[in-house]
Amino acid sequence: MTKAILWLDAPEPHNYPAALSYLRLIYDERTAAGMVRRLRSARMTAFKSKDIFRASGLSLLGVSNSHVERDRAKIKRGRRLSPLLLVRDAALGKVVVADGYHRLCAVYSFDEDALVPCKIA
Repeated sequence: MTKAILWLDAPEPHNYPAALSYLRLIYDERTAAGMVRRLRSARMTAFKSKDIFRASGLSLLGVSNSHVERDRAKIKRGRRLSPLLLVRDAALGKVVVADGYHRLCAVYSFDEDALVPCKIA
């Protein structure tokens, strides 16, 4: 039986500055700030963890990663995870995981078909 993965109803407030910090590495300041503004106002949706990985092109981090292990422990203890923040990059034809990469890896390790709540801009 698969462990139930519990989620908060909305991303935690500190997820948005974390997303901005990451997006500023990829995009210029103005573009990154605009993406975060759109994320804040985006409605919640959900995608399967395996589909987010496929769309992002990211590698799966192993459970030996301390951040992934911390999020796996939260799942095991029945603690709620914060939804992911995703950005569509049409130019690259990919989805950028602006915040929540370690949570995504932890969830995938339990159930690749798990629906992952997220905001996407």
